[in-house]
Amino acid sequence: MTESLISRLEQAADQDNAVTFIADDPSERVSWRELHDDARRMAAVMQSRGIEPGDRVAMLGTTSRALITTIQATWLAGAAAIVLPTRTRLGSEEQFREQTNHRVTFAQAALVAVDPGLEDSVGPLGDATLTTFPELSSLAASTGAGSYARAPDDPEATAVLQFTSGSTADPKGVVIPHHCVMDNNDAEFERAQLDPATEVVVSWLPLYHDMGLVFLMAPAMTRGMELFIAPPTRFVSSPGVWMEWLSEFGGTSTIGPNFAVAVAARMLARASKLDLSRCRRLGNGSEPVDPKAMRALESAASEHGLDPGSLYAGYGMAEATVVISMPDVGTGFTEDVVDGETLEHDLRAVPVSPDQAGAKRLARCGHPVRGLDLRIADPNSGALLDDRMLGEIEVRGTSVVPGYFRQPEATAAAFRDGGWLRTGDLGYTAEGDLVVCGRLKDIIIVGGRNIFPEDLERAVNAIDGVRKGNVIAFGVERGMDRESVVVVAETKSQDGLAGLRDGISRAARESVGVRLSDIVLVRPGTLPKTSSGKVRRSICRARYLTAELEAL
Repeated sequence: MTESLISRLEQAADQDNAVTFIADDPSERVSWRELHDDARRMAAVMQSRGIEPGDRVAMLGTTSRALITTIQATWLAGAAAIVLPTRTRLGSEEQFREQTNHRVTFAQAALVAVDPGLEDSVGPLGDATLTTFPELSSLAASTGAGSYARAPDDPEATAVLQFTSGSTADPKGVVIPHHCVMDNNDAEFERAQLDPATEVVVSWLPLYHDMGLVFLMAPAMTRGMELFIAPPTRFVSSPGVWMEWLSEFGGTSTIGPNFAVAVAARMLARASKLDLSRCRRLGNGSEPVDPKAMRALESAASEHGLDPGSLYAGYGMAEATVVISMPDVGTGFTEDVVDGETLEHDLRAVPVSPDQAGAKRLARCGHPVRGLDLRIADPNSGALLDDRMLGEIEVRGTSVVPGYFRQPEATAAAFRDGGWLRTGDLGYTAEGDLVVCGRLKDIIIVGGRNIFPEDLERAVNAIDGVRKGNVIAFGVERGMDRESVVVVAETKSQDGLAGLRDGISRAARESVGVRLSDIVLVRPGTLPKTSSGKVRRSICRARYLTAELEAL
């Protein structure tokens, strides 16, 4: 490739489609041409403030016209975009400020743009210049169109610095160059058979997450597709709006994590008639994908006209830009049903009948997209494993990123054998499909069994009184190389805690076949989560071992 995102943004501006911001009522529709012209003027303002190719611009704010214009302006100026997580949990303002400031200073951002009122959330910035989105927009409005100096095309330049969910003291900034974004988006287009002229993308996913920024927003912006976008707070406050938006706007493509899929299924089961017949691709990008939630959505959505063939499970991560594997269009959501005992004891995925005792259902995540190769290796020796043998998923190819920002040791540890990325995820291949089982570091080993914490968490999540999506299971060493199992769960009420503990204990025995050594019930907002809402098991385990969890 010799081009950059800049040339694609210029071409997309000539398309007839637009982006519609549905944060407010009424919504605001802005043509890609108008947004591009605004972004050119904003890029000129950035350049007047000293922003040059290779610099980094950080942004903190809700999904809005101003934020998306700033992202495009950053690319037009040749700089890298850093979209910072907003404060979505019940954590302290002090902790949020510390995390934000650490990311900004670690990234050595030259400019920081924030929503009004969030200036104090970033703290001291050193050499960085602080501004607000309204200030940038106001300056851009008074800037002449000819003031922008087009940055040179540089496919190797960093387009996005995507922070992973590391601790405050050890952030990992994934360096995603222009060519990786373009190649991965092209592979996504090819596999999904997307047509920029007719696609209607619907998204509420946060733009500080790779699935929201790179998988949904970037392709729409660089190809000029019709995009309807809302801040995640709209979904959180009223989860039913996701499916309502698909119906109202004739959405053809969207994606969400496990918890959103489960909520959508419950909403559709009791909703008035919606029209989901235009949707061609409705995906779940969590890992591992919950088959039960997908089947519930399939059943409920079919009553509203959704073609079951449009549902799919995919797999990806920021270190591969975003998407790694997806099924072909029309395949629908498919499962691999294997013997659970053999998988846990022998690390082999042996197919069995769904009605066999101990059968375990796992989501098939399709095959690698164009430009990427995938293999399964022994986590310790690196030896390659055969089909249906459980091991670490490794990936290499054109959209695998060069590494982590300012962390050469972490970068070196992430690769082996000539560029194979160690994902840290456990999985296996089955007839060409990838099946993801969980994170390598989270596996709990009890009595020779490899227990996946997700299985325990799903069983506990089904208990009345537990806050759905707010359960963490992990193992702790108890001496003599033995590992015991602990469950920490947020509760809806402080009443009936003894009965709730009994229910959790029973669910663990009946669903997973393990006895819990400890059950810790905590208040809402206690469990540590990533900026994208995933539970952080290692941090919860550390807080448990140091008695930092305030149990009820």
